[in-house]
Amino acid sequence: MKKWLYLIADFSYGEDKIKAALEAGVDYIQLREKHISSAEYLLRAKRLAEWTACYHTRLIINDRMDIAVLSGAQGVHLGQEDIPVRDARRFLGADKIIGATAKTGEQAKRALEEGADYLGSGAWFPTDTKKDAVPISEETYREILKAAPIPNVAVGGITPENCRKPLDCGAHGLAISAGILKSDNPGAGVRKIRKLLEERDEKQEE
Repeated sequence: MKKWLYLIADFSYGEDKIKAALEAGVDYIQLREKHISSAEYLLRAKRLAEWTACYHTRLIINDRMDIAVLSGAQGVHLGQEDIPVRDARRFLGADKIIGATAKTGEQAKRALEEGADYLGSGAWFPTDTKKDAVPISEETYREILKAAPIPNVAVGGITPENCRKPLDCGAHGLAISAGILKSDNPGAGVRKIRKLLEERDEKQEE
């Protein structure tokens, strides 16, 4: 399985930066918006759906199943305090992608059993995006991977400079937000990470 580059974005970074990242080559993009109205969330999701269609990037909506369906997104990502994966699967059906946050092996196993397609686990490093994020240990991460043999993207403070650590532990992909979108040249950051991921894929195939 080829490793994923999974971008977590909100429109506060600016549309130009999001488009530059998409153009450089992103496998998944999660729209995660906080403190805006549902109407504005849907508007932004629909706009992003138009962009991702041009670049063959899968669009995932954070938290909101209704926004995911109405915008035509490919799926939804659910945290531990959101709608349970089992109920989300019943609502969305088999065709939509459902991702879940898992910070322990037990959470990972439950998400797998309830029908999650992939997991996101962290936080690997301190991050401004989620200041209250609890750091994850390598031991815990390996337990999560063992408990749920589905794709797992490492998340939390990841940058082109520090992303090798979660990959060495077995991450199937990297979920990055500020590490790409806060830079002056998001496209360059994407290309740098893509090159690293491709090198890992080549080694895996040898």
